[in-house]
Amino acid sequence: MKTVMCYGDSNTFGYDPTNGMRYPRAIRWTGVLQKLLGENYQVISEGCNGRTTIYDDPLEGWKNGLDYLKPCLNSHKPLDWVVMMLGSNDLKTCFHASAEDIAKGASILVDTIQTFTAEKQGFVPKILLLSPPEIGPAISESPFRFAFDESAITRSKAFAPAFQKIAEAKKCYYLNVANVATASTWDSLHLTPEAHQSLAEAVAKKIRCIDAKESDEEEGKHEY
Repeated sequence: MKTVMCYGDSNTFGYDPTNGMRYPRAIRWTGVLQKLLGENYQVISEGCNGRTTIYDDPLEGWKNGLDYLKPCLNSHKPLDWVVMMLGSNDLKTCFHASAEDIAKGASILVDTIQTFTAEKQGFVPKILLLSPPEIGPAISESPFRFAFDESAITRSKAFAPAFQKIAEAKKCYYLNVANVATASTWDSLHLTPEAHQSLAEAVAKKIRCIDAKESDEEEGKHEY
């Protein structure tokens, strides 16, 4: 059985923008991913509302994604996959971060995954880096408008090239979430059930294709 850990923020936690609660497991993209991948995979959901890449939230500093990453990796080892989607909360006005700054934060997390797992579990899991969905056009009317200004819209549109560059440099896999999922009209930040479904389908397809290719290559080595 392969173990897949999904490390992210409120969109991995499954925040429901219509009521501020949590979607049921069957609706969250991580829950849908488990169903799609089947019994040969174990999907672990590690989402936290407000989690950043490397920034300390001025009110809730414990949401720094770097601080929690090593304990999380160690708790769930051995890991075959780490799927990471972080960066949306780094767009908060208080951090003054560009898309490139945020991608560099994600790069530090990728470095940490690679070096720490090599030491603690003896091999490096495959990493799928997701560039977060774009901020919706009505963020100024969102319940989260006091944390995000309208510049977050433009900066989020620059996520895809910035994150892809990091993925290529760190030799990990990449998926542009903006191509498959959009933020809800409720708050311009969190995903709808339909977006959770489409995201899970894209991630499942990526994982299955990569693992199948790897399996075929391994079989080819033993052919005479």
